[in-house]
Amino acid sequence: MTDRTHVKLLIVGSGPAGYTAAVYGARAMLEPMLIQGMQPGGQLTITTEVENWPGDIEIQGPELMVKMEAHAKAMGAEIVTDIVTRLDLGQRPFVAECDSGRRVTADAVILATGAQARWLGLPSEEKFKGFGVSACATCDGFFYRGREVLVIGGGNTAVEEALFLTRFASKVTLVHRRDSLRAEKILQQRLFRNPKVEIVWDHELAEVKGADDPMGVSGAVLRSTKDGALREVRADGVFVAIGHAPSSELVRDQLEIHEGGYVKVEAGSTRTSVPGVFAAGDLTDRIYRQAVTSAGMGCMAALDAEHWLAEQDEAGPPDPSAAELPEETAAQ
Repeated sequence: MTDRTHVKLLIVGSGPAGYTAAVYGARAMLEPMLIQGMQPGGQLTITTEVENWPGDIEIQGPELMVKMEAHAKAMGAEIVTDIVTRLDLGQRPFVAECDSGRRVTADAVILATGAQARWLGLPSEEKFKGFGVSACATCDGFFYRGREVLVIGGGNTAVEEALFLTRFASKVTLVHRRDSLRAEKILQQRLFRNPKVEIVWDHELAEVKGADDPMGVSGAVLRSTKDGALREVRADGVFVAIGHAPSSELVRDQLEIHEGGYVKVEAGSTRTSVPGVFAAGDLTDRIYRQAVTSAGMGCMAALDAEHWLAEQDEAGPPDPSAAELPEETAAQ
């Protein structure tokens, strides 16, 4: 690892978007530096089988991320194991400070910090993550063909996940802590009409039940939100669908943000509200949230950055020594 203090292209965050941006950035001779962040590889590192990555009938999530990181390195990208704790986008070159004390200035920045599924925080939920507990029906629904599953939540995400799961599961039970859904009416109509769906009102997930060897879910304990009474139900899988939280803390006060915290980009591009700053993957994607779409946006971001930097080169590069990080810059 070098001690470069200035780079043409800085990529913040790893995962499919970050690593793909690094591959394309390196091939464009931008000599990118990628700082991996708190969870190198992103959400796929806590996923087991991946069956929807083109070219691999089945691959483990962590293995896929190892291969993508190796690909980026082979192309010439510098991969840094560190966490960006402060980022100043108010001037060029942009300034990043890391947990290790490393300070980097950059002519362009690609943000690929991703998003994290919101969880309930139950010990049993944590125990069975990846072994029957999931937050992504489109990722894992295929594994529940002909089986019974629970979906926890009452908004658009929960209803969409439940409807998707009816393609595979024999029965889908939606558990909601209130007596009415928050989802759009058209989605509610589709849910109510589906014969595979049962709704348990006024209940919340209290515990996930299952076996340790082999690890797997066998049921769940539900708690009434009215009187606290407990009931146990059978289930082969539990899908927690209470939304996602984009990891936009570093830039929330510096870039235009959608409701929910997603970074806003121009239609058909990855350009943000600050010239020279680009966003890709789950950080900006409120709809698809797939590894392959994140990788595609990583490619777009690198190409957008390459074109933008070429335009800036005609006017001359900024002076790296001019960049100072203000004390009031928000921290992650």
